[in-house]
Amino acid sequence: MAEKRYFVMREKNGNESGVFSGRQPRQAALKAANRGITDIRLRERGTKKIHMYKGSRNEVSSPANAPDWMPAKVWKPNVQKVGIEYLKKL
Repeated sequence: MAEKRYFVMREKNGNESGVFSGRQPRQAALKAANRGITDIRLRERGTKKIHMYKGSRNEVSSPANAPDWMPAKVWKPNVQKVGIEYLKKL
């Protein structure tokens, strides 16, 4: 079974803030998109690889089998991979 991996949110200017976890970069990108982030750049910890996504979220009705505590409307994230970028070696 695959291990949990950690991805750091990276801005275009190089600042890094926020950590999202998941088994794959898409799973971490969905978590970021669910918070309303549209330009998603995730660097996997321990590597120089940056996964780039375009994210969005839509408000949809709750599923029919939703528990009582869940609100009538929930956010559904959506991401599309734009590419991979590699950081330059120092």
